[in-house]
Amino acid sequence: MDPTLSLREPIAPQLVAKLRHAIVEMTLRPGEALSEKDIASRFGVSRQPVREAFIKLSEAGLLQILPNRGTFVVKISVREVANARFVREAVEVAIARSAAEMAAPADIAGLERIMAEQRDTAGREDIAGFKLADIAFHRAISDIVGCDYAWRIVEGARAQTDRMRILSLPDATPMGLLVEQHQAILDAIAAGRPEAAEATMRRHLREILVATARLAERHPDLFEDTDLPRHTALIAPSEI
Repeated sequence: MDPTLSLREPIAPQLVAKLRHAIVEMTLRPGEALSEKDIASRFGVSRQPVREAFIKLSEAGLLQILPNRGTFVVKISVREVANARFVREAVEVAIARSAAEMAAPADIAGLERIMAEQRDTAGREDIAGFKLADIAFHRAISDIVGCDYAWRIVEGARAQTDRMRILSLPDATPMGLLVEQHQAILDAIAAGRPEAAEATMRRHLREILVATARLAERHPDLFEDTDLPRHTALIAPSEI
C-alpha cells in the first residue's frame, strides 16, 4: 500500500480508501489479521484515525473486529457475493434497458472507446487495467441514464463482487468471455433494443455465480458462508 497521505484532507477517510482498495485488490488477503499499531506506523499517523477507518470498513462488511482477538479481513462470503450480485442485477438491468432507450451517438462512441481499451488490456493480460476498463464500462452505461443514486448502489455492491472478480481473473473467468459479454451489451444498446440490453446484462452479471462456485472449491481457506441464498434457486442453469 502506498503510505502517502494528504495533510490537507481528513486522515481517516484516506485510510478507509487505501485499505478498501488493498482489500478489494486482494493485497490484503481474506482472513489476514490487521493491527492498529502496524497500520498507524506504516502511514505515520496516530491510532485514532486507524481505529475510525477499521470501524468504517467493518460497517462495509470488509473487516471483522473481534474484541480481545483482533481485526481481520473478512473472508469472501459466497452468500454475500450472491446477495450483492442480486442487487447489482436489479439495478444494472434497469440501467441497461434505459440506456438502450436513450443512448446518443456520442454515448455509443464512448462505450466503443472503453471496449477498445478492454480488448487491449485483455490481449496483454493486464488484469489491473482490465478491471479499470470493466468498471468504466459499467459506469459509462449508468452515466447515459443519469441516475447517480443507482450508481452509488452499484458501487456499494461492488465491495463484495470485486474481490471475486480479481480472484477469478484470468483462470476461473477468461477475460475474453467478459469482453464478449460487454460487446453483446454494447451492441444491444447501440441498436436501441431494450429487451436485448436487459437480457445480455442479466447473463453477464450471473456469470459470477459460476466463478464463485469454482473458486470456493479451489480456495476453501479464502471463503465462508458457502450456502447460497434462496433467490439463487430462481436462476436456471441455462440462464447462467
